[in-house]
Amino acid sequence: MESFPSRPPAEPATNSSTFCHASHFNGGTFSRAEIIDSRRKELPFVNHSYHKLNSNQIIYKNRIRAPCPLQPTTLSALARPAGAALHRSFSTSAQNNAKVAVLGASGGIGQPLALLLKNSPLVSRLTLYDIAHTPGVAADLSHIETRATVKGYLGPEQLPDCLKGCDVVVIPAGVPRKPGMTRNDLFNTNASIVATLTAACAQHCPEAMICVISNPVNSTIPIATEVFKKHGAYDPNKIFGVTTLDIVRANTFIAELKGLDPARVNVPVIGGHAGKTIIPLISQCTPKVDLPQDQLTAVTGRIQEAGTEVVKAKAGAGSATLSMAYAGARFVFSLVDAMNGKEGVVECSFVKSQEADCAYFSTPLLLGKKGIEKNLGIGKISPSEEKMIAEAIPELKASIKKGEEFVKNMK
Repeated sequence: MESFPSRPPAEPATNSSTFCHASHFNGGTFSRAEIIDSRRKELPFVNHSYHKLNSNQIIYKNRIRAPCPLQPTTLSALARPAGAALHRSFSTSAQNNAKVAVLGASGGIGQPLALLLKNSPLVSRLTLYDIAHTPGVAADLSHIETRATVKGYLGPEQLPDCLKGCDVVVIPAGVPRKPGMTRNDLFNTNASIVATLTAACAQHCPEAMICVISNPVNSTIPIATEVFKKHGAYDPNKIFGVTTLDIVRANTFIAELKGLDPARVNVPVIGGHAGKTIIPLISQCTPKVDLPQDQLTAVTGRIQEAGTEVVKAKAGAGSATLSMAYAGARFVFSLVDAMNGKEGVVECSFVKSQEADCAYFSTPLLLGKKGIEKNLGIGKISPSEEKMIAEAIPELKASIKKGEEFVKNMK
């Protein structure tokens, strides 16, 4: 591993600009932006994670996606708030003291997700829960030189303490898919896990934002909703099904097809989070892309079955974990940005909705201090996308009903 001096050496001034591309849904237009460092200067710092920005840097964005002269900071650049919020993120002000819990923190998604959260200056406290290994995971992460405190909690009796005072709870807990399995095949195991964990959230941190990664999301979000209703703590603006990986994949695959920088591509993905319920709105892609019908059909199918692509490639060793951790962290950082007062933060998520002919549907959401500020809806779409929505609705309704019935039949 390359080591860095405690103080980066100065370099000769140059007339060329170095661009570090970054990305973030911003406002209803889904604009991308970049960090422009027109001239690297010597940057004094004490901790590699907290650089002091010089006057030549113009900050627009939340996530640095390419190597940058500013970065012996490695992963902490994954997701940083734009504009003035970025400057605040380097301080220890009250605005950057998010208390985040990860439930299922010892698993294939939970560990890399916890690492990314630990690396963010937006997080001041990170609590990790699982039924095994969390003390070790927490001890390991606690040695990282960022300010978030880390503590592990083991087993159901310690879950209440893990959740107390949390602002955001992320739930990647559950079993992963294996070859030949659909997300729906996970239902029997993961439904019980999500119901148990969300019940604890409703009791011990009822005001927290709840971000569910556990599949099948098309059913686990209705489960979370019904559990919160049972406990009298339901707020539809605070329960999110994390579908961000579908957007991340769509951006990547379209960029590959068109020879674009994926950091500058935005494809809203609506509907649900399984198979044909995943509906990429390529007609709304920015920048606008024109694809022949065969390519459009192929890339749409690849986006819908990308999770299966990873499951097959891992040959029984798991499902998408690293990319899911990345997508989960991106969603959490966007949510925390909005909670901190940043305006124009937009992410797609599977939520309670009136935007389609089913009770839950993923669309672009304007996030705010109290969760969902406004559902931005589906927008103008192509005839083929309208057809995909129509074909997805029956499957979505069945998955939603399955989740709701599960809670009704719980003892």
